[in-house]
Amino acid sequence: MYLNELDNFHFDLPDLGTAPQVAVPNAAPDELDLSALPIPAASSPVGNVDAPQIGSLSAADEELFKGVIAKYFSDEVPSAPSSGSTDDVQPEKKNCLLKDNGFGIGIPETDIVRNLHYDEADTVNTEEIRKQFPILHQKVNGHDLVWFDNGATTQKPLRVIDGLSEFYKTDYSNIHRGAHTLAARSTDQYEGAREKVARFINAPAKENILFVRGTTEGINLVAQTFGRKFLEKGDNVIVSTLDHHANIVPWQQMCKLQGAELRAIPIDKNGDLILSELEQLITPHTKFISVGHVNNTFGTINDVESIIRTAHSHNIPVLIDGAQSIAHTKVDVQQLDCDFFVFSGHKIYGPSGIGVVYGKKEWLEQLPPWQGGGNMIKDVTIEHTEFNEPPARFEAGTPNIADAIGLGYALDFVQSVGIHNIERHEHELTEYARQQISRIPGITIMGNPKKRVSVISLDIPGIPAPQVGQLLDKEGIAVRAGHHCAQPALRALGYEMSVRPTFAVYNTKEEVDRLVIALQKIVADVQNR
Repeated sequence: MYLNELDNFHFDLPDLGTAPQVAVPNAAPDELDLSALPIPAASSPVGNVDAPQIGSLSAADEELFKGVIAKYFSDEVPSAPSSGSTDDVQPEKKNCLLKDNGFGIGIPETDIVRNLHYDEADTVNTEEIRKQFPILHQKVNGHDLVWFDNGATTQKPLRVIDGLSEFYKTDYSNIHRGAHTLAARSTDQYEGAREKVARFINAPAKENILFVRGTTEGINLVAQTFGRKFLEKGDNVIVSTLDHHANIVPWQQMCKLQGAELRAIPIDKNGDLILSELEQLITPHTKFISVGHVNNTFGTINDVESIIRTAHSHNIPVLIDGAQSIAHTKVDVQQLDCDFFVFSGHKIYGPSGIGVVYGKKEWLEQLPPWQGGGNMIKDVTIEHTEFNEPPARFEAGTPNIADAIGLGYALDFVQSVGIHNIERHEHELTEYARQQISRIPGITIMGNPKKRVSVISLDIPGIPAPQVGQLLDKEGIAVRAGHHCAQPALRALGYEMSVRPTFAVYNTKEEVDRLVIALQKIVADVQNR
C-alpha cells in the first residue's frame, strides 16, 4: 500500500527477537511526498528503534516513519504468536496480520516483505536459522548431522514444511478451471508463487515464469523448442566445459538430431573459463549459447554478463543455468539481460520436483509448445489445436501445484534472511574451510577460481572419493563423492572424481572444524598403511 514510502527506508534485523530497526532514509526530506500518507497517532516509538532513535530523525522523516510503520506494527495490526497461529485473530484482520516469518518475528503478509531484510553490515544468526530446519537436529552414526551436501540439495525450513502441510490439509484442488472455492484458493496460491518467483529474480512480469520439474527439464524445454524451430544442419550451439551434464546432454542430443555441432568454451588450470576463446567459437552459424552461472565442482562464478554481451553483439540468444547460483548470489534477469534463466526449487530450500524457466516475452511467444495436453490450449478440434499464450502454453496437464507453492515459501525464507547476507556468510565459511583444509598434508583442493561460491572439491591420493565419503558419513558428515555430473570439468583438470563439501546458510565454522578433523584422521590412516 505504501511501498513508495517504504522504499525510502532500509530495515535491519540484527536481533531476531526484536522488531525491525530503521536506518536513516536514503531520500532527502524535501524529496519525500507525504501528501497522501495518513499519519496514525503513535503515543510511543514503534517497534524497538535503537539506532537512530526516532527523535534523531528530521521532522519529515520521523512522521513518514511513524505513519508507514505504525500502519503495520502498531495498534492497527495484531501481532501473531511465534507459532504462526491465527486462531485468536478476528477474521477481518487476517489480511493484515503480521505472520510469523520463521524466526518468531511478525512480518506483514504483503509486498512490504520485500523491504524487510538484514542490513548489509549484519551477520547471519545461524543459531536461530538452524532452529527452522528440523532435519539438522538428529544424529547420524552416533554424531550430530553435518549437512555439507548442499550442492546436491538443500534442506527445508519449517515454513516450507508447514506451508505444504497446511495447503494439503485445507486448500488442495486442481487449478485454473474449477468453479468452486478450493479451486480458487489453489489457483491464487499457485499464481501467487509465480509472482514471488518473478519478483525474486526481477522478471518483468509473472508471465515470463514457467513452472517445470527442475533445471534439467527447463533446459530440455528450451533445447527442444528452440532447437526444433531454429536449429538447422551446419549450425552450432555453444556450451562450456564447466557445465553440468544437464546443460550439455540436451543440447548434444538436439545438435545430433538437427545435424548441428556442439562447441564448448574451454577452462584453465584454475577452473575459470577462458572467455577470450568465445569469439573464436562464434560463427555466423552459431544459433544459441547456454552456460552455467556457477560451476558445481569448483564453485566458479562465470562472467555471464560478459558472455551475454558478446552473444548479443552477434544476435545470439543466451540461456543461463542458475541451479548453483540461485541460492548463493543475487539474480536479476533484467540486469543480466539473459534470454532464458533456469533453476530448481530444491537447490534454494524449496521442494524437489519444481523448477523455473524465465524467458523473455519475445522468445516465449515464438517458441512452440513442448508437450501437449490440458491447460495449454485455447481450442481443440480433431484437425487443429489453438494454443494458449505463455506461460500456460508450456505447462501442459496438471502441474506440481503444491511444490510451486512450497517454492514460494522457500523464497520468502531467503528474502527474510537476505541473499546478500547469505552470500557473505557462505563466502566466509568457504574461505575458512579452504584455508583449514589446505593445511592438511596429502589433500589437494581442485581449482582456484577468481570468483567462487560455497563449493570445494578435494582429492586424497590413495583413497577413492566414494570411500572418503563413506568414512566421513561414519562421522555424521554428509558430502558428495563422485563426478557430480561434471565429468568434462573434472577431466579438464586431470581428475575423474572428487569429494565435495558444499555450504549453506545454516552451516557453521564448528561444522567445518569437524570436517577438518575427520579429514585429518582419514589422511593419517592412509599414510600409516
